[in-house]
Amino acid sequence: MESTDATRPHRPFQQFFSSQAAAGTLLLVSALAALIVANSGLADAYHDFWEQRFAFSLNGATFSLTLHHWVNDGLMAVFFLLVGLEIKRELIAGELASPRQAALPIAAAVGGMVVPAAVYLTFNWGTPGQSGWAIPMATDIAFALGTLALIAPQAPTGVKVFLAALAIVDDMGAVLVIALFYTDALNLFALGGAALALLVLVLLNRVGVRLVTAYLFLGAVLWYFVYLSGVHATVAGVLTALMVPTRSRVNAPQFSTRARTLLDEFDAAETGDYLVLTSKGQQEALFALERASESVTEPLLRLEHGLHSLSAFVIMPVFAFANAGVALSGAPPDLSIMLGAGLGLVVGKPLGVMLAAAIVVRLGLATLPHGLTWPMLHACAWLAGIGFTMSLFVATLSFTEPPRLDAAKCGILGGSLVAGIVAAVIMRGALRVRT
Repeated sequence: MESTDATRPHRPFQQFFSSQAAAGTLLLVSALAALIVANSGLADAYHDFWEQRFAFSLNGATFSLTLHHWVNDGLMAVFFLLVGLEIKRELIAGELASPRQAALPIAAAVGGMVVPAAVYLTFNWGTPGQSGWAIPMATDIAFALGTLALIAPQAPTGVKVFLAALAIVDDMGAVLVIALFYTDALNLFALGGAALALLVLVLLNRVGVRLVTAYLFLGAVLWYFVYLSGVHATVAGVLTALMVPTRSRVNAPQFSTRARTLLDEFDAAETGDYLVLTSKGQQEALFALERASESVTEPLLRLEHGLHSLSAFVIMPVFAFANAGVALSGAPPDLSIMLGAGLGLVVGKPLGVMLAAAIVVRLGLATLPHGLTWPMLHACAWLAGIGFTMSLFVATLSFTEPPRLDAAKCGILGGSLVAGIVAAVIMRGALRVRT
């Protein structure tokens, strides 16, 4: 049956949402596997594996990191590259492009960052655990959207779009926090190299270079210098993303005309056996159509599309397996850190999101998107409390001592689990009332 105009625009988002559901499930399986292994007879082998060093040499210079650091600093830089691409797209043509549309998710995200940090500091102010104040600020977009897909696949599109926009703004805040507050002593020479690499990226963008591999190569150079500079290396991923062009060679009407002409040529070149292999004319038309498609697709969209599956089904599960392995036996963890992280997610997040959303709507600065009711927004506020990937990442930046890091991980895992369960109850109730 042919789709209507009302439903057709949402298809790309529905496909994205479905893949996030699968990614969230895989992420959960990876985390559970890490917990099981870390509390089994394989615990020592698990930890020793991630401490193996891998190095590469170039002209006599050797660069060596443990496997755990390659995951947290290298693979996660690719994840942050994707985050940066999503942020740029949303700012240019998404839910954050219009001030009126952006007001609600921006306000909700800010409230959902400030209040959790305050809750965490309530338990840890003036203690060694204070440096982890940013742990409960972040939302895991894959887990949050994946959980929503599992508990409420029939939820209105407005709910899904709002939650995605909130999580993306949350990621923007996390990137700023990491860049500003989780930076070691700066190496000025390396910082100069990073600035030069960034300048070349800017020039490539300004002169209209659309070759994605050029940006990826310079992004790798930027990552190397940023890592040596003392700024966290994942920032390089976001900076590279912001330089990827959003312009295409041809506009939509030009492409439409060219595509129709090529399809006519394809039909006219039919040899009668319905095999493209035997028709040189059809082969030429297909290759020309492929080139035309590339010319109308912005480099940003091509790169984002290419990285999405890699990030969702490889990078994030590997990160979860490398970082979620917490020993649940032995010495008791630091209670203040565990409570700060856990309650920051299950108390601070929902409270901050709802309070900020209520204020901007009451002041007339924003309105609820179509299909999003206050009970559904309440459920989304709890879904925002699923910190997981980003929270675990900030925890690894905050603490190097195993007892404190394990305490933070326990709080994150427990808080994220509770937030997901409460969100499921509220969302299903809200959908029943709506029906």
